[in-house]
Amino acid sequence: YTGYFLALGVKPVGVLEGAMENPYFEGMLNGVESVGSEPSPEKILSLKPDLIITYTGTDGIDQLEQIAPVVAIEYGKKNYKDQMLDFGKLTGKETEAKAWVEQWENKINELKPKIQEAVGSKTVSILNPYAKGLYVFGHNFGRGGEIIYDEFGLKAPPEAQKEAIDSGTGWATISMEKLPEFAGDIIFTCPWSGDTSDPNIVYDNPVWKSLPAVKAGHVFQLNPKADTYNDPVSLEAQLKFISDSLLSVK
Repeated sequence: YTGYFLALGVKPVGVLEGAMENPYFEGMLNGVESVGSEPSPEKILSLKPDLIITYTGTDGIDQLEQIAPVVAIEYGKKNYKDQMLDFGKLTGKETEAKAWVEQWENKINELKPKIQEAVGSKTVSILNPYAKGLYVFGHNFGRGGEIIYDEFGLKAPPEAQKEAIDSGTGWATISMEKLPEFAGDIIFTCPWSGDTSDPNIVYDNPVWKSLPAVKAGHVFQLNPKADTYNDPVSLEAQLKFISDSLLSVK
């Protein structure tokens, strides 16, 4: 959630290491401390926060509540625009939050007809190789899904639509054998950031190389350190990359 606060002009005192590594936040986290990937209560206490933002189900919330008020958020329960408005209320920045949502919707309204004309009836997939196969992502799990499916209204292949979007989970796992059923005419992809497996096990596989999107050059590489996020700062950057990519499709 770091990018929400940065977009509101509120600089956190500490953030997770993953946020520190997000290239879209470059120059915006000066003076902000990393609390690591699994922060200890002692580290958080040393920063003397007035408010702690975390996920529901996080271990040790009772300890965190002894340090400062805690807001635990259920990931994916709200879309990013509603989440932005909530954070605006939480920080006394409601005007800024509403302004961000308004300018974002204006950008989408300007781009959407151009994108839909360029893509036409082509389907779009978001695929991440990982140690045991591939993840297929949908409309609410980062990696551009919010823009591709929700904002631009583009279509996923039927199997991806069923498993990753209509299911409500936002993602699904598949084997290489199932890949052709889940691969769209256009593919956005990157290695999975959650393990160290070699993505070329997928990218060099004959099944991958035989996909129509690969043969047509309609594969676009996302950034695993940045595009997994769906906060306002990351979305702004993703919007440009995704739009430019889709408009280049012939």
